[in-house]
Order: sequence, then structure tokens, then C-alpha cells
Amino acid sequence: MKLDAHQHFWEYNIAEYGWIGEEMKAIRQSFLPQDLEPLLVQSGLDGCIAVQARQSLTETEWLLQLADRDECIKGVVGWVDLCSDDVQNQLELLASNPYLKGVRHVVQDEPDLQYVLRKDFQRGISSLKEYDLAYDLLVSKEQLPYAVELVKSFPEQRFVLDHLAKPDIKSGMLSPWKESLESLAAQPNAYCKLSGMVTEADWANWTPSDFTAYLNIAIEAFGADRLMFGSDWPVSILAASYNDVCGLITTHINALPIADQQMILGGTCATFYQIS
Repeated sequence: MKLDAHQHFWEYNIAEYGWIGEEMKAIRQSFLPQDLEPLLVQSGLDGCIAVQARQSLTETEWLLQLADRDECIKGVVGWVDLCSDDVQNQLELLASNPYLKGVRHVVQDEPDLQYVLRKDFQRGISSLKEYDLAYDLLVSKEQLPYAVELVKSFPEQRFVLDHLAKPDIKSGMLSPWKESLESLAAQPNAYCKLSGMVTEADWANWTPSDFTAYLNIAIEAFGADRLMFGSDWPVSILAASYNDVCGLITTHINALPIADQQMILGGTCATFYQIS
């Protein structure tokens, strides 16, 4: 099974998607499963993981409804209020749907760099194991060292890093991101998505070589059995077509053993999110 481990759906309106600024007007429209399905087929992919884009229980419920009726969606990473005293009830309600595979909070937008070390947030993280849910780490490169501490504190919890913690690909800088990524990879319960890279580069002028060092570092640190491809569609179309995003990864890993390529292009995702 070949899978896109990270993409989004939304019905656009300016009030709820205020983060889509003027420079991102290309994605100021709705993106639904019927828009993604032809792209998956063209790229030889069997399905996707739909990841939350709004921090609302309503959106999580909506994504689960989409998954119930659309075969291309193999799982959902939703949102619950991990800092709420009511988080247990929220999880109890949502986790009854087998398509809920994990949860995520947009930590990268939190002004507190140490947000993931908050006691109320960590209390919420501790609730996930009971429902066998994964957690997606959406953090900035500045927040990554604190994410490492979080992962160390919950060795039985499955974590996956989204977008490589957004390294500064446009400038070509590697440190201190590289060292933090390697520290995260040293934790056996940490995985990583090869996603969200083109929008960290020069949108109009990137070349595949811009990503070589970052991909090599991630492959060396995590290994194929803890890496998974994600398109970050439709955000990715700000800088590249769906086919170009897929091609960037498939071309780079072409020299790896076939078994490793299969893991990165779907096997790791299926294992991590428990897709049967």
C-alpha cells in the first residue's frame, strides 16, 4: 500500500482560515476528497491520512465523516483540546470511530517555545495511550529541542514529526536544526514525515538539490522504517504541483533498497497509524 501520510481538506471561508494570507491566495478555496483522488491515482498512491487544519472538534468530526464515505481516506489526525479538563470525554467520544488514528495541536503557532512541556498539555498527551492514538508534532525548529524532551517523557507514546520541524531550507542553514533532529531520532518512539519541505524553500525558484542535505540527514537519523512521505497538499501547491512533490521524494530515495523505498512510500505510515 502506497500512502500520502499528510494532507488536508477544508471548505474555505476567510473567518476560519485567517492563516491563509494574501501571499497564499492560491489556496483560498475549498479542497475536498474529489479534488485529491485524481492526484493520488496519477501518482500511484492508494490513499491518504487527512490531518487537521483547524483547532476545533467540529472539524475533527467532519474529517471523520469524510473518511466514513470516501475510500481514499485511510485515517484521520484530528484535534482535541489536550489542555482541557474535559480531554478524556472528548477522546472517548471521537476514538469510537476507527478512522481516528491520531491527534495534533498547532504548537508552531504557540508563542511559548516550551508549550509542549506544560503540565496540562502533558496530561493530555498521557491520555492518548489508552485509546492507542498517535501524536503529530507540529513544531518549529526553535521548539524542536523541547519536543525532544516531550518524547523522552512518554517512551510508550507514538510520535511523528511533521515537516521535519520546518528547517530553513531557503537559506540552506542546517545547524542547530540538524542536531535537534538527530536527538529526536535517538528516541525509538519518534518517527518523521518527509513533508512540507517545498514551502520552506524559495517557492518560485527551488531545485531538487536544495533538499538533498535535509533528506539525507533525516534518512540517516531515522532510517526508512521510521520515515514516511507526506505531500502537505494543498498547502504544497504554493510552491509545487502534487506530482513534483511526489517526484522530489521518489527520485531522492531511488538509490535505496526497494524495501526501504516501500517503507517510506507507505509501509511506515501504515504501521505507525495502524492502517490495515
